[in-house]
Amino acid sequence: QVQVVESGGGLVQPGGSLRLSCAASGIIFVVDIMAWYRQAPGKQRELVANITAGGRTTYSDSVKGRFTISRDNAKNTVYLEMDSLKPEDTAVYYCYADLKRSRYSTVWLPVWGQGTQVTVSS
Repeated sequence: QVQVVESGGGLVQPGGSLRLSCAASGIIFVVDIMAWYRQAPGKQRELVANITAGGRTTYSDSVKGRFTISRDNAKNTVYLEMDSLKPEDTAVYYCYADLKRSRYSTVWLPVWGQGTQVTVSS
């Protein structure tokens, strides 16, 4: 069984920083895109940032310049460094990975984490 598990959420004051981590585990041959999404109460889940295996990144306009996504391919782990946090960043943050369990797999398997709460409040 393959899973991704997030960690690092919590309560932080406006202007503060947090670092989220997410590790994919199980029988994995290769991981392609890894990403962070978030969902605030009453809103749809939205993409925060993603990163390819080669290190190419994409950010939503709302976090550009404040958040940094990175990954360690050897550990199948992705990170999200969040700086200058705002109350509107409050949400459940979900990790996402596209992976293959075997070299013979013909399709990519999308895997979601359970989410970690980030609350920005004074």
